[in-house]
Amino acid sequence: MAARRKPEDARIMSTDIINHIELPVADAERSRQFYEAALAPLGMSLVISIDPSRTSHGGARHGFGKNGYPSLWFHEQGGEKLPIHLAFSADDRETVRAFHAAALRNGGADNGGPGIREQYHADYYAAYALDPDGNNIEAVCFAVPNMC
Repeated sequence: MAARRKPEDARIMSTDIINHIELPVADAERSRQFYEAALAPLGMSLVISIDPSRTSHGGARHGFGKNGYPSLWFHEQGGEKLPIHLAFSADDRETVRAFHAAALRNGGADNGGPGIREQYHADYYAAYALDPDGNNIEAVCFAVPNMC
């Protein structure tokens, strides 16, 4: 039987729900460059790239994550799709600002600069960018101002 986690381990528990996410993109190389820069301030990096000859859909795949585990994947795939929204957790407000700046410097479009989003709650500090495929990418910090 697995050990039960203590309430103070709730932060760890919240990340146990999702193992990985994979999204289709129009141009895997363009997306790799964008996400490599935009996710670096969040502590995520490229973990693995898979050549198109080794994929079932014939497009390149890139896996990003922390600590060597690729929890976020992008694969090149043609066809029409609707934009998605991804929100990444940030440890502090400076990281949110760094994410936004890196995204804009690397082919992203501004979709809401860093700041408080009081419509959600008083400590919701976030920034938004559209990736090269028009997906809405967010970095958010929920902690109180002195903590985030």
